[in-house]
Amino acid sequence: MPDRPHAASRFGRRNDGAGAGRGRERVLVRADAPAVRVVSVLMLAGVLVWLTVLVARERLGHDQVGAGRFGWSAALLVAVALIARGIFLGRPVTSGHATIAAAVLGAGVFAHVLSFGALGNLLLAGSGLALMSPTTARPQPELLDRVWALVDDTRGDALAPFAMHSSKSYHFNADSTAAIAYRTRLGFAVVSGDPIGDASRFDGLAADFVRMCRSRGWQIIVLAGGEQHLRLWRKETVGQPMLAVPMGRDVVVDVRHFTVTGRRYRNLRQAVQRTHNFGVTTEIVDEQRLGGALTAELTEVLYAAHRAARTERGFCMNLEGALQGRFPGIRLAVARDRGGRVVAFHRYATAGEGSEVSLDVPFRRPDAPNGVDERLTVDMIAEAKEQGALRLSLAFAAFPEIFDAVDPGLPQRAALRLIHLLDPLIRLESLYRYLRKFHALAERRYVVLCAHHIPAALLVLLSLEFVPRPRQLRLHQRSAA
Repeated sequence: MPDRPHAASRFGRRNDGAGAGRGRERVLVRADAPAVRVVSVLMLAGVLVWLTVLVARERLGHDQVGAGRFGWSAALLVAVALIARGIFLGRPVTSGHATIAAAVLGAGVFAHVLSFGALGNLLLAGSGLALMSPTTARPQPELLDRVWALVDDTRGDALAPFAMHSSKSYHFNADSTAAIAYRTRLGFAVVSGDPIGDASRFDGLAADFVRMCRSRGWQIIVLAGGEQHLRLWRKETVGQPMLAVPMGRDVVVDVRHFTVTGRRYRNLRQAVQRTHNFGVTTEIVDEQRLGGALTAELTEVLYAAHRAARTERGFCMNLEGALQGRFPGIRLAVARDRGGRVVAFHRYATAGEGSEVSLDVPFRRPDAPNGVDERLTVDMIAEAKEQGALRLSLAFAAFPEIFDAVDPGLPQRAALRLIHLLDPLIRLESLYRYLRKFHALAERRYVVLCAHHIPAALLVLLSLEFVPRPRQLRLHQRSAA
């Protein structure tokens, strides 16, 4: 990838993700060179021998080692161990890291001069961490046009539209016919769903992405990878065994054959009928063509929807920037009550030239009539059918086997308790009860990672999905309408 990605050209030069990681920083040492790794091992061995000799001489009474000298030696050992770990992970040393590490090391020496031995030792050890801290990939929202072109070419993937999220970086193949959306955190490159674009190019794309991650010292996690593309992350490609952990299933309606007739759809049919009884009407609009008055009405609903509406969360299964018109292919299903007041709206994204429609996020007033979400969904399915769509993805059903267990055992009950700890952020069981009305469970999705990365991966994934960000949307005053 060039250091400066070119968003203007759909089929420009190769964009392999390195530019997103390095930016304008200069790489001083590439740690993926075998010779560098050998030197790191020798350094670590030398320091271990040094510390062993000091301890042995003190224990045997040949030479009493001063506390300050021993602490200094231990701190140096920790620093070298951290450097060796970074080198083994393949992390490069950049000019920025070297500058920070030198400053931390200088501060440690200065602390020793001032007789602050413990602080000096801590800073000395920290200099190794600063030198080999992981690089990050900067977000690339300027590549939206290129990413949208690939999203619009992607079929059969409910998560494809969410590759456009502005926090993501991208790794394109040589001719820009396929790409991987990802984000880095704490030394991990977290892949968002499956690749987008030409599926026949995914194997080569994944292999090239793995090589790029090795050059940056990033460990790979795939979040919400689909069943059909799990082969992309096999051991032969990644270079180490990868564990595929099921996390739930897509809920995808076949709009060509959808119906609300029959006993199994009774609850859904009754919910929709209640809204008709309340005089609720709906309309489908293009987000990029909203007028000022309607935008003001929808903004009121957005902020009235729940207490956390002034922030945004999510990474893999949603877009940000509701009502801003930033992303192409976004449709809104809007519901009004008998008096004409907007009471709810759903935001939908599209892919595959309109053949794929995916629910992004729903918003509703607390006093909206019961069944309004079901009504908006059913009417959007009808609209999608009229427009020639094939599938509509409602949302993601996490851990359905746990919620459906008739006689849950101890593992299921424990898992259910852990799931409910997330209720302040997302009510997964309540969401599943709603989705189950449509009887449309589809393919499974997985988290793919190395087993020994699970503890760190939990921290990384939870932070990506649930750490809130301020919503960049000003509240429209009622007078604007």
